[in-house]
Amino acid sequence: MRALKIAATGMSAQQLRVETISNNLANMNTTGYNARRAEFADLHYQQVSRAGTVNASDGTVLPTGVQVGLGVRTAAVSVYLKQGSLSQTGNDLDVAIQGNGYFEVTLPSGESGYTRDGSFKRDAEGLIVTSDGLAVAPEITVPEDAVNISINSSGEVYAYFDDEIDAQLLGQLTMSGFANPKGLEAIGSNLFKQTEASGDPVVTEPGEDGMGTLLQGYLEDSSVDAVTEVTELIEAQRGYEMNAKVLSAVDEMMSATTQVR
Repeated sequence: MRALKIAATGMSAQQLRVETISNNLANMNTTGYNARRAEFADLHYQQVSRAGTVNASDGTVLPTGVQVGLGVRTAAVSVYLKQGSLSQTGNDLDVAIQGNGYFEVTLPSGESGYTRDGSFKRDAEGLIVTSDGLAVAPEITVPEDAVNISINSSGEVYAYFDDEIDAQLLGQLTMSGFANPKGLEAIGSNLFKQTEASGDPVVTEPGEDGMGTLLQGYLEDSSVDAVTEVTELIEAQRGYEMNAKVLSAVDEMMSATTQVR
């Protein structure tokens, strides 16, 4: 019976949906995290009788035909791009993005990574880095004797010193945008890598070419909506149970056929 395998594909699909929801809920407090959604498509169909073919008995054309579906498959696990709310931290190196764009960082391999997590730090040499110690591009070094740091909405980083009235410009943070940000490859630690699907990054200043602006002393919260996730979790659970009932029904039908004498 085809129903046995069809129900199995349905259970696998709902299981993946639950796993995706579980990952969203686990990242409710992850800075800059965007919720994921599992998307599905029906499998190919077995054409028992094609629509539009001629009925041999009387010469009429079949209006619909007979197409038997063979289940469901995973089409994508897509990122739901949505601006998270901003939380005030007061830290001078915490920077939130208001709008589109990503910060660029240098990965240990020398490749570029991208993130919306602006919880930056200073390493032992004063270099601005991520929480994992990855250098933010372009590299900006804060002098050891700087008493205060200011970052404006355009990404310009200024340092203040005890013996100077005017602030010293240290550099400017840039933003990277993509034609298809959903095509970025998530590699963990709030980082992404570009792919052929995402396209090449367009590097520009904050506030230019459709990029967002920066807000110092704030961090972007996760965009996960707990109510939505729990609602979808219930739907996925019920869908899994219904497919499991189909398995039980098919098992009973097969058991009945084996008992026929």
